[in-house]
Amino acid sequence: MSSPPADTPRDTFRTSAPRRRRPEWAGRNYTLLTGAAVVTNLGSHGALIAASFAVLEAGGSGGDVGLVAAARTLPLVLFLLIGGALADRLPRHRVMVAANALNCVSQAAFAALVLTGDPQLWQMMLLTALCGTGTAFFNPAAEGMLLSSVSGEHSNRAFALFRMAMNGAGIGGAALGGAMIAAIGPGWVLAVDAAAFAVAGALRAFLDVSHVPGRAPGGGLLADLREGWVEFKTRPWLWSIVLQFSVVVAVVGAAEAVYGPLVARDQLGGPAPWGLALACFGAGTIAGAVLMMFWKPRRLLLVGTLCVFPLALPSAGLAVPLPVWGLCAVMLVSGLAIEVFGVNWMTTMHQEIPEEKFSRVSAYDWFGSVSMLPLATALAGPAETAFGRTPALWGCAALVVLGTAVVLLVPDVRRMTRKPPKPTAAVPPGPTATAPAEAYDTTV
Repeated sequence: MSSPPADTPRDTFRTSAPRRRRPEWAGRNYTLLTGAAVVTNLGSHGALIAASFAVLEAGGSGGDVGLVAAARTLPLVLFLLIGGALADRLPRHRVMVAANALNCVSQAAFAALVLTGDPQLWQMMLLTALCGTGTAFFNPAAEGMLLSSVSGEHSNRAFALFRMAMNGAGIGGAALGGAMIAAIGPGWVLAVDAAAFAVAGALRAFLDVSHVPGRAPGGGLLADLREGWVEFKTRPWLWSIVLQFSVVVAVVGAAEAVYGPLVARDQLGGPAPWGLALACFGAGTIAGAVLMMFWKPRRLLLVGTLCVFPLALPSAGLAVPLPVWGLCAVMLVSGLAIEVFGVNWMTTMHQEIPEEKFSRVSAYDWFGSVSMLPLATALAGPAETAFGRTPALWGCAALVVLGTAVVLLVPDVRRMTRKPPKPTAAVPPGPTATAPAEAYDTTV
């Protein structure tokens, strides 16, 4: 091969075609959002298990576990709409960082309480409620930020990769959390979660919102909420699936937050097997995300809604109850299925909702989807007392199937199709590139 001319700088050949270490669409914001989500999921998935076992180790009952779970989700319901309006009004990354700071402080206090003393039920409920408040402000801002950092042409693959990274961290967090609880107790797992929120908040502080169009002067907070409500109520596919998920999230959340740890304690051998089952759910979500990086179904919501039916399997598996390997298998299948729904849902939101209203519509989505979760988790213990644990779990499975069958009657759900990507203008360097409600994961 001939040598370059003597007067040609050799550095030209080193810098003219730099190697890309990430896809063209995975710009700064997308990369920071993904990295921060990985960090928080590593901590939060273990912390959810730790909170349940902290209550049980303090002498609490299944009803007490449900009350603590309800304390986390009640502020989520109360403050979501305000959080969504603020996230479309203020720089979204500032809302996210402030929410992470509150999560960090509340989880650190919860950890200290468990590690140093005899935690009382009201104390655990209060600290968990503060964590839920942070989540209420974080989720709409985070989903709006993610949707605005991805271009339409690459949205399917970008959302799938984001969710794969997030759920992969969930696998490690659940498995590690279960093992750490068994080895050294739940308090240290809660402390790790507090540290994870601190690191993730620092990463999110570097997000760039300069590409987001400025808001035109308008009305106040109530006017913003009304605009979001108009966007929500005029789309039958949106409100019908959110109503469906208000039931699905409630019963699945009650089964996994309350009945799952109880079945694990009484019949599976403790927290480690339950952590393994949750990790298998995470493995299923990774498999689903990999599938969705290459599969782009034309009928977005029809395919997604059909994939909600398998969410009945974990409740049924706990009702039997299946041995650990069988429970892991059904969790794997349900994880794969809900990930197919999740990517199709985010893609639909991205193509149908105006960018300046992402966070407000997302807030109505989250609000509707989790609105019944506090009641369901609070009533899980009394339902077990009244009907028995096994009938209660079979009831959870039946409600998932019924709610999903009903939403298939909505024409827009069956007919919604993927639109071809719109031509996009050049995107400035840096910011190039959502349990509804990210299925039912509210931990990030």
